Amino acid sequence: MTSPRTLRLATAQLPVSGDARINGHNVRAAMRHAAAGGARLIHFPEGVLSGYAKNPIQDWAEVDWAVVRGELDAVTALARDLGLWVALGSAHSLTPPRWPHNSVYVISDGGEIVTRYDKRRCSYTEVTRFYTPGHAPTVFEVDGWRFGCVICVEINFPLLFIEYDRLGVDAVLLSTYPVDSIFLVKARAYAAIHNVWISVSSVTETDHLFRSGVIDPRGEIVAEVPGAHGVVIHTLDRAAPELDIALTKARPWRASVETDPRYDTRKLDDPRSTDRTCR
Repeated sequence: MTSPRTLRLATAQLPVSGDARINGHNVRAAMRHAAAGGARLIHFPEGVLSGYAKNPIQDWAEVDWAVVRGELDAVTALARDLGLWVALGSAHSLTPPRWPHNSVYVISDGGEIVTRYDKRRCSYTEVTRFYTPGHAPTVFEVDGWRFGCVICVEINFPLLFIEYDRLGVDAVLLSTYPVDSIFLVKARAYAAIHNVWISVSSVTETDHLFRSGVIDPRGEIVAEVPGAHGVVIHTLDRAAPELDIALTKARPWRASVETDPRYDTRKLDDPRSTDRTCR
């Protein structure tokens, strides 16, 4: 059993086609690679199993949901065989005529879907043509480590990251099909502000923008997928000396400020404070 101090996390960058059979094959190959490298959890991009709407999916009529579910079953079976946790991006079909959720399935090392994150802040195009938004955060635990999930354009909504900070996550899994390179800068900022690890799992098709990988609680990129199609494995370590300030000082101090009476000076009776025109 992995020590609670550390956890081996795999981050994947894969191509996304409109054929769930091809996607499922690539996902399972990445899972085997991750397990061989000692990973406990592998994180995948947005829409990697079903195919992502707009590119390559233009209409949900193109998708054979029975095939998607069959590939998902094959992924859960392999997760059980490998003893590997999986965070898997895919559309999740709803009752017709509702559009699907844009989701991340969380699959345990026993091969069970233990929860699912449904993208809450879908883009304008998504919400008008393709997806039904979700409405709740998702937190799950692996070996005493707490993970939260967000998807793509949600990088532009700070309240989602604030919420996960307050829920006490150690790391955020960010599954994406990005449209610009500033995306990674935003992810680094959230990691440093909230002192959490962020795994950014993107697709091969956007490799020209940035490379998938892991950002540490200082906001530093500490691992990158070695090529446009591949997996990187990184050990998250709560006791790493370079993370001491971020994890044992900065994060708890920031969490304490709202309730620390020393910062509440609304009743300060000092004319030199209340007069904002004085010299």
